[in-house]
Amino acid sequence: MRRRAQAPPSPLPQRAGIDPVRLRLPPDPDGLWPDLGGYLAARYAGTRGADSVAHLLATGRVLGAGGRVLRAGDPYEPGAYLWFHRDMEPEPRVPFPLSVVHRDPHLLVVDKPHFLATTPRGSHVTETALARLREELDLPELSPAHRLDRLTAGLVMFSIRPEERGAYQLLFQRREVHKEYEALAPVDPALPLPRTVRSRIEKTRGVIAAAEVPGEPNAESRVELVDTRGDVGRYRLTPHTGRTHQLRVHMNALGLPILGDPVYPQVTDPAPDDYRRPLQLLARVLEFTDPVTGATHRFESGRTLRAWHDHAGWAAGTGDPPPNPPTPPAPPGPPEEG
Repeated sequence: MRRRAQAPPSPLPQRAGIDPVRLRLPPDPDGLWPDLGGYLAARYAGTRGADSVAHLLATGRVLGAGGRVLRAGDPYEPGAYLWFHRDMEPEPRVPFPLSVVHRDPHLLVVDKPHFLATTPRGSHVTETALARLREELDLPELSPAHRLDRLTAGLVMFSIRPEERGAYQLLFQRREVHKEYEALAPVDPALPLPRTVRSRIEKTRGVIAAAEVPGEPNAESRVELVDTRGDVGRYRLTPHTGRTHQLRVHMNALGLPILGDPVYPQVTDPAPDDYRRPLQLLARVLEFTDPVTGATHRFESGRTLRAWHDHAGWAAGTGDPPPNPPTPPAPPGPPEEG
């Protein structure tokens, strides 16, 4: 099998922690595109990017290998690479900090606040954990080992070295990471707990909510009631798989929707900058053996769920939420292994 040729280095640096778009021009055996502008117009036809790409070409902001400025009338060259930065819409600042839990030469673990996406997606691009951390910690090659939902707070892992990213991602794919979540939800005295919930969950592209459907189970969660305060329960949730919204779907199916969930059981669609009643779900624990160093790690979130000690304030969306853990200076990593 022939190894795919490696792409040349990007002539454009990151911008606000975001990599430039990279395209490789496909073969054109029928000669459909006499010039670069024609190809890009066809590629982005009918999308919001059509006018933007034309503008980028006209203003000299599309570059080829070595930094050569490309224009719309340049000949089409199959196999050539090009790079450009999209014009990004201003994003409201998510007013909560990230805190560093662990950093060594290979691995970064952070405690993510509610409302901050892990990686760029949709309208959340620069206001993401990945973009912020690349900028704040000067780690331009940082990449996620897994993802945490934007509305969920807690522990997220990142790989510092690109060549080691696959090893950390495999930990999650092989289910070799022990994960525990904490959730606040109603209490049902008639519901026997603890229990293991198994079902088939599918997520349709473009539909906000995932759904349980008939078929072979592909999602498994352990649900334990740890404590109660009035009609609110504190639950330990242990997912054994990683389907989209899995814990939220399973808790809702038990008749215990997580407090503050804007999707289950009903989509309420709050404004993106409405931070008054965060989803009461927290990625509390990550435990695993480091595939690079062999070290055994157990990390715990320092965050709390507000509704547990101030349910009235959380429910009313009033008052000051408890302070998030401060962002300490990143500790220096240990010396490189010889």
